[in-house]
Amino acid sequence: QVQLVESGGGLVQAGGSLRLSCAASGLTFRSYVMGWFRQAPGEEREFVAAVSGNGGTTYYAHSVKGRFTISRNNAENTVYLQMNSLKFEDTAVYYCAAGDRMTVLNDYKYWGQGAQVTVSS
Repeated sequence: QVQLVESGGGLVQAGGSLRLSCAASGLTFRSYVMGWFRQAPGEEREFVAAVSGNGGTTYYAHSVKGRFTISRNNAENTVYLQMNSLKFEDTAVYYCAAGDRMTVLNDYKYWGQGAQVTVSS
């Protein structure tokens, strides 16, 4: 059974930083593209960032580029999202996902349970 377990969410002031982690099990982790998505209240789920299986290629939504960094540790089966210079509009439930290819679409095979990130203004 594939599981993606997120941690690191919470409340942070605007301008601050937060680091999300997603621990994967039940799959050959290094074979999967890992992505982060988010969903704000009343909004559609949107792409945030993705990283290739070996960590060599990353892609970011325009809204977070330069502020967020996605990375992975294949020895630990974990993907991270380092979030800096947080804004109120970053407030959302953040989901990690595993898929066969890097895409901005909701086209990933497996999804985490979601982690709440709240940025106070």
